[in-house]
Amino acid sequence: TIKEKMDMEKSERKGRVTLILAAAALIAGFGSSFQYGYNVAVINSPAPEMKLFYTRIYEDRYGPMSDNLLTLLWSVTVSMYPLGGFFGSLMVAPLVNKFGRKGTLLFNNIFSIVPAIMMGVSEVAGSFEIIIAARFIVGICAGLSSNVVPMYLGEIAPKNYRGAIGIVPQLFITVGILVAQVFGIRNILGNMEGWPIMLSFTGIPAAIQLMLLPFFPESPRYMLIQKGDEKTARKGLQRLRGWEDVDEELCEMRVEEQSERAEGRLSVLNLFTFRSLRWQLLSVIFMNMGQQLSGVNAIYYYADSIYSSAGVADDHVQYVTVGTGAVNVFMTIAAVFIVEKSGRKLLLLIGFGVCCGACVLLTIALYFQTTLDWIPYVSIVCVIIYVIGHAIGPSPIPTVITTEMFRQSSRPPAFMVAGTVHWLSNFTVGLVFPFLESGLGAYSFIIFACICLATLIYIWVVIPETKNKTFLETSQLFAHRNKVDIVAEAEIKETGGESGEEEIKNTFL
Repeated sequence: TIKEKMDMEKSERKGRVTLILAAAALIAGFGSSFQYGYNVAVINSPAPEMKLFYTRIYEDRYGPMSDNLLTLLWSVTVSMYPLGGFFGSLMVAPLVNKFGRKGTLLFNNIFSIVPAIMMGVSEVAGSFEIIIAARFIVGICAGLSSNVVPMYLGEIAPKNYRGAIGIVPQLFITVGILVAQVFGIRNILGNMEGWPIMLSFTGIPAAIQLMLLPFFPESPRYMLIQKGDEKTARKGLQRLRGWEDVDEELCEMRVEEQSERAEGRLSVLNLFTFRSLRWQLLSVIFMNMGQQLSGVNAIYYYADSIYSSAGVADDHVQYVTVGTGAVNVFMTIAAVFIVEKSGRKLLLLIGFGVCCGACVLLTIALYFQTTLDWIPYVSIVCVIIYVIGHAIGPSPIPTVITTEMFRQSSRPPAFMVAGTVHWLSNFTVGLVFPFLESGLGAYSFIIFACICLATLIYIWVVIPETKNKTFLETSQLFAHRNKVDIVAEAEIKETGGESGEEEIKNTFL
């Protein structure tokens, strides 16, 4: 019959990337994720000039400055950023539930524009304390955006493009790192006059986002499930999908809402008590620890000395670093196009496997560095292979999977846990690696190889493929491992609620 034919067409209709969806992803990515990457790399190149500034200001005030004190002040400047990121992550759940996903991104611009102005005037004001405080505030901005952008994009994307759209934030992070590396070239802004301009540039993407993002829809899932505003959710969904008939997707959201109604608003503590979310939570913790403790920051930290020892002239090291940044961007773009074909799990396994192999080879190469002339070039190749491996899997995929493993009410606290683990691990590597390097030298990369291997085994055994699944279907994939029958039903039973149970049984049995 005609009705059956229409139903068939509707069920076969796949989501597409409309202009509104693409523009929302680009503006959220450029306005928020770009800054995260930019501020990671921005103080690497002008470090010598900034240290001179610190010394000059200190000596004008208090007299001679010891090397140890300068190292301490510089370490604090660097580590204030991940510390701010940690505090930003703690703010994720309350803010996204109160202001919405888009609303939080707009509010977050305060934490970018204010420190941009502070860092811009720091030299004129003659104060390095302003820079340290600003690094902490811009860290809060990064902590929020690194969690809220993937959440917003994951919720507005159709399920068949969720992986590709979900990698957009990571793509902008790598672009941010590359732009900071280019600006940091001595002839551009990595010099005595240019560094305050370079530090304050972070406010420009925030200002652009503040002007443009209000014209885009809030997450329809948030509007329907958390606010109960079906009219706005329908309107937003119609704009994002580019067609009028969005009943099927709204219906899927209502089923999800009903399966969660008994849970109410979940806090982080509640999250740990739900048996049906146990393995998802463990997976988020392992993936984020694996991502940060796999040595990616150490590789970047070590890269310059590896290039120098390979005989690259000091003046040219900065260009090779920019080349590495460009490889990172290129491979992340590749991941955007591969992820919907290959799936998430395969990219994670290949990525961690490549990183593990590169760390082992790098250890051997660094050990024989002085004995054979050609070995230093092997070190450079190892660094580039490592960057390629990390860019296709460990860097972009964990946030995509975090979005997919949790449903609406459990997603904000899950991202809060993910973000907290991410930034604490980042902070730990930044703090511990210099000591590891001086104590173990080349052997420090063996530790990273072991962490990559352990994460790879965990992903292989525990994490299912989430490609092309609805959020509820993904929850069901974990149901067996969590020893609950049907996720929707089990969670309602756990909290003692009866509402909607029958309907969900009918839908999913």
